[in-house]
Amino acid sequence: MLAELGKEHTVKAFNFTVQYPKLLFPGKTQYVAEGDTAVPVESEALLSTVNPFSWRKTARAIRKWGADLLIVRYWMSWFAPSLGSVARHLGGSCKVIAVMDNVIPHESHFFDKPLTCWFLKAVDGCITLSDEVAADLLKWKPDARYTVLPHPVYTHFGDRIPRSEAEGILGLDSGRKTLLFFGLIRKYKGLDILLEAFGGLPEDYQLLIAGEAYGDFSEYAKAIETNPNRERIKLVEKYIPDPEVGLYFSAADAVVLPYRSATQSGVGALATWFEVPMIVTDTGSLRRSVEGKGTGMVVDKAEAGCVREGILRFFDTPGLREKFVSNILTEKKRLTWSEFCKGITGFYKTL
Repeated sequence: MLAELGKEHTVKAFNFTVQYPKLLFPGKTQYVAEGDTAVPVESEALLSTVNPFSWRKTARAIRKWGADLLIVRYWMSWFAPSLGSVARHLGGSCKVIAVMDNVIPHESHFFDKPLTCWFLKAVDGCITLSDEVAADLLKWKPDARYTVLPHPVYTHFGDRIPRSEAEGILGLDSGRKTLLFFGLIRKYKGLDILLEAFGGLPEDYQLLIAGEAYGDFSEYAKAIETNPNRERIKLVEKYIPDPEVGLYFSAADAVVLPYRSATQSGVGALATWFEVPMIVTDTGSLRRSVEGKGTGMVVDKAEAGCVREGILRFFDTPGLREKFVSNILTEKKRLTWSEFCKGITGFYKTL
């Protein structure tokens, strides 16, 4: 986004020194891994969520630089004190827009409401990535000024590679129907549901699980070990660095998102970039973004039987996958960072 905005505007990134204390961070690392292929962003690392002295220091640095607009990313209330404090100490000439993945996190806490409301009072406008997040926003701030801009596709992960090559590198059986579960493994994402569904699929299916677990993985390890089809489950339980992401999507026939709750999905943006159809549950914005655009199949409930039936229907309906892929190609042309940034600057002019 910064590179795209920089084509027509003077931009600067201010970054975190610490997002989460190590004691509270559920994963293995909160820092970009060496070798990741994201566009390098020169930034000034000043803000610590746990050091209040850094909050005013960051605001002073932004004021000194002379910003007209500050864009902050918000996805959980942990960031409300630090980001809200920065926003409050910028002075009247700088507008603040929050790009909101969520208003309230999927795994909620008692402090979400007061902290989020406090943060929302500090910003001038919000950009939500789906209509569902916009509806949540209006529950907490009925007079919020906002616009909805769908998440653009990611472009820095490279292109697809030949499927046979990806299968060989990952050790998958060639010729089987490959289902992919990708990304952070958290309870609301329903990996347990998919594992139960996969246990009832015939032998020409295989399941590829790739991602880092946030929290205890033992429940899933047991479900894999006791699964009737455990020999056809490939598990890569780790953070997937950028250069490897394309491997997993290149090997997949479909990405399965058996979410119990959702607003929008970054995994969905990846699937669109790599032109892989999705099988998703009817939660959050997933039905609208997938079924409405014809880029995949929606099942009614986050239950193993529904997910299994949807998977079978996806593969058993002649020409369906090809139709979804054709529609994905159209979406790739629409969901660009250029259009997203035009939406941001256009919204800014209304504030």
